[in-house]
Amino acid sequence: MKINTELKPQDLTVKLENLWSYSGVKLKSMTATLKGSSGSPVVTIKGKYEPRSWTDWTQGFQFGSELFQFDATDDSYFLNLSIENIKTKMTSHVSHFGVHDHGFNNLSTYGNLLRLLNEGKVPNDPWLKDYCELALKLSASVQAERWTALPEGGYIYSFNGPHSLFVDTIRTIRILVVGHLLGHHSSGENDIKINLLKRAYQHALATAKYSVYYGEGRDTYDEWGRTAHEAIFNTNDGNFRSASTQQGYSGFSTWTRGLSWAMLGFAEQLEFLQSQGELPELDELGGKKYLEETFLKAAKATCDFYIENTALDGIPYWDTGAPGLTNLPNYKSEKSNPFNDYEPIDSSAAAIGAQGLLRLGNYLKEINSPDADKYWSAGLTVANTLFDNPYLSSNLEHQGLILHSIYHQPNGWDFQPENSKIPNGEACMWGDYHARELAHYLNGIIKGDSYYTFFKDIISK
Repeated sequence: MKINTELKPQDLTVKLENLWSYSGVKLKSMTATLKGSSGSPVVTIKGKYEPRSWTDWTQGFQFGSELFQFDATDDSYFLNLSIENIKTKMTSHVSHFGVHDHGFNNLSTYGNLLRLLNEGKVPNDPWLKDYCELALKLSASVQAERWTALPEGGYIYSFNGPHSLFVDTIRTIRILVVGHLLGHHSSGENDIKINLLKRAYQHALATAKYSVYYGEGRDTYDEWGRTAHEAIFNTNDGNFRSASTQQGYSGFSTWTRGLSWAMLGFAEQLEFLQSQGELPELDELGGKKYLEETFLKAAKATCDFYIENTALDGIPYWDTGAPGLTNLPNYKSEKSNPFNDYEPIDSSAAAIGAQGLLRLGNYLKEINSPDADKYWSAGLTVANTLFDNPYLSSNLEHQGLILHSIYHQPNGWDFQPENSKIPNGEACMWGDYHARELAHYLNGIIKGDSYYTFFKDIISK
């Protein structure tokens, strides 16, 4: 991609205003058409969100989007709607033992609502605060129980089973960190106490070691910053066996949404460590300094890979090894084309990855690194493209906010328009949510508000 070093956050002001204007109409439309339906909305089909049962990981993005809409516009309709939805529909997600997605569903809802309460943007309600805190603590414990021990540490296993480490989960460990901040620990057999922060960072270390590549000769396809969607282990002895994927093309190519989860997940944990003093509970893992070094290496590697393997305007195709890219030999030196005949774009990866680039840039600025501007400007470049045609949808009849995302290309789950050879023109709940979260992040920068993080205002001042 070509990084625009001249961009400033303020240059995106009009685009952000347009985003929130379109967003409110689309949320209301989605609410009306989904009324009475069961299941979580996942992707749009011909412009309408439809529920799809698979791992039920997206409903929190819907209700979290309503909270961001309230935060941006001060329209109480969206606050009241979200609170009602959280109370009536989110309990099953808190107690869901079958998914690794608690940091997606529950931090997007209970976490954002608790933040708004603690910021004073929602009238003080001690019961509602306690309600949110309890949900977050329980969610952290449920996710912590999805544990596969390794000779050195362990990981939170995916819905595929105890043998499977997904790169996605690096961003959902936020729920464990928040549980720890709220003073909670999980309990196991014989009343063993499980430190949630330690467990989160054991998982992060495993992800950095097995899901991210560093060009150090690990295998034939080892390249600085590429990621594998899935790492497979022998659960009998804890040995790593192979790279794999569920939604990418191959275990030896890079599914770009998985890449973006790693970019953002590691950058956020760097910000958290930066905000903390000494953390003696992490001494067994090598200590705070070692963790920062490990996470920074992973964050820079993945962000570098994104920059080097993405179209000129910062929007990636769905997998860097997708076979049809051989028909697009100049795809990295040309603007992204969601209407090509060979391979889909994944705009949701851009919505996630942009925030990773920005957060890494900000972190590096705080430690006076000369690389800071590169990542910061790259993040703004991606956002500037994403929040404009053909990605930001101004069609108020279409419920999707960010178009040209992809859910599951190998399974063929995405809608393919007539007369098109590839899926395009549709949106997904995680792409729309992360576009709103990215817009919220940038709004705060532009207005000079306190810097937004997942742990901001989780604890009452």
